[in-house]
Amino acid sequence: MVSNSDKELAEFQEHMPSNVSLDGHKANGQNVLPVSMSQKGLLSDENPRLGKLPINIPSRLNFLKLGSSGNLTSASAKFQQNAEERDVVSHSIPLSSGQGIRGRFSGSLDKKVSWSSLWKICKEWIKDPLNIALLLWIICVAVSGAILFLVMTGMLNRALPKKSQRDAWFEVNNQILNALFTLMCLYQHPKRFHHLVLLCRWKPKDVSTLRKIYCKNGTYKPHEWTHMMVVVVLLHVNCFAQYTLCGLNWGYKRSERPAIGVGICLSVAVAAPAIAGLYSVISPLGKDYNSEVDLKTQDQIPMSGTGYSSNQRLSLGKQFSIAASNKHKSVEYAPVWRGGLFDIWEDIAISYLSLFFSFCVFGWNMERLGFGNMYVHIATFFLFCTAPFWVFNFAAVNIDNETVREVLKLTGLVLCIFGLLYGGFWRIQMRKRFNLPANNSCCGKPAIADFAQWLFCCWCSLAQEVRTADYYDVVEGKLCMKQTDENSQLTLSPLPREDGSAQFRSSQTSLSGNNPGFSRIGIGKFSGPSRFSKDKYSPNRQASEVEGERDADYLMKPPVRPSIQR
Repeated sequence: MVSNSDKELAEFQEHMPSNVSLDGHKANGQNVLPVSMSQKGLLSDENPRLGKLPINIPSRLNFLKLGSSGNLTSASAKFQQNAEERDVVSHSIPLSSGQGIRGRFSGSLDKKVSWSSLWKICKEWIKDPLNIALLLWIICVAVSGAILFLVMTGMLNRALPKKSQRDAWFEVNNQILNALFTLMCLYQHPKRFHHLVLLCRWKPKDVSTLRKIYCKNGTYKPHEWTHMMVVVVLLHVNCFAQYTLCGLNWGYKRSERPAIGVGICLSVAVAAPAIAGLYSVISPLGKDYNSEVDLKTQDQIPMSGTGYSSNQRLSLGKQFSIAASNKHKSVEYAPVWRGGLFDIWEDIAISYLSLFFSFCVFGWNMERLGFGNMYVHIATFFLFCTAPFWVFNFAAVNIDNETVREVLKLTGLVLCIFGLLYGGFWRIQMRKRFNLPANNSCCGKPAIADFAQWLFCCWCSLAQEVRTADYYDVVEGKLCMKQTDENSQLTLSPLPREDGSAQFRSSQTSLSGNNPGFSRIGIGKFSGPSRFSKDKYSPNRQASEVEGERDADYLMKPPVRPSIQR
């Protein structure tokens, strides 16, 4: 006769998985249901065949442990558990030896200030086009903010005796400041969204990328995921507060604008980035930690399913991938642009795509060349070329002066045109990284020529960059010659008197401009006359034997397509 408790126990066993035991310990890293000693004794005495029952607590029962706080406690516990899991992943990521901007400046400030070195740093800083744009933005903000401050404090009452004049100047500078800060938030927001996605995904490559941006010296910090999330959330709060303030400035006239709403949005928009910057300094993100201890800890953490540590596995994988790629790829140390700037007929499909889908093609090309995320480039480039027009046009709505209104609209249009320089900036980075030929036609300044090409013929420049990226393979940040098919591989058998020198033939493309001058012809492994013994070509041997061995030595074979590609 089977008792009711035995029946219930048997039914309970049928529905339970086999990864957790009833003895109160963890199985496979999951929580278990604790069972008292008396219950375990009953189980083992009355029905020894059942043994230890595997029990996995459903996630919906976790609220029993969280007390009376309900969903709020559950959310905080879930966030804490998520942070702990991310911290475990962080320990398995190898440390970076490079230093970011923060590390370089902190190292410079620790020593005595050298004005010559500081002047040299400033000269290098101003050479960056993005820094020039940032400097112009700061100057505009400073001038407009100073005028607004003088009007608010009454220092310009003599120059502007009428209240209507002061109100007009106040509104003009207020709208200009609002437009400038809104544009800055729009330009930065795609990148901040990308950082938020990386934090949510938290893969090894994402961890390394975020460390270079938010961590001092790019090294591991305790609970870095949580601290990075705080900084990124504050930066998002800054953007949304600025958007709300922008809506209040555009949607209401000055007399009808809610002062409380403006004050709250302005305070949050200013305080959020300030708190984020301060937090990144005083939190573990801005402190130094013992890297040697972290390295030893990382070396002792094995990857799942293997006996290798994280550093060992990453090192072996990287070495293997580099060896495999170098075996079948020849690095091009002097690459050239594929076709001239106006050779749009060389690949008409790319030309049409560059014309009608410029933003998408640009972002896709930048990502495959290793210059960042495709979606970030698409959104940022689109905003650079469209946002100023709409922002300054909306800013001119509440301005009564017709001249000022037209000037603001014209300013927005001009900034949209200059937004094409974003493509010129990345063309400079592409040319420098891959050692592509420079164009010295503009006063001997290649950077000015790159900007001019994008400003006056952006579609032609984009098509040329895409053709160049198609012509080569990008391996470890370098351009390599593509592997050709067996049918298209050219072979050449050199004569012994030519000392095994490499042969070249003129390519079909022109030698002038940026076109590739020579195309390499597949040549087998051979060397000069020192490789051959004297008796091999002695006059006593028959010509047929010599000819047969010559063919065996110099017969070209097409390369075998690599079985493992990175």
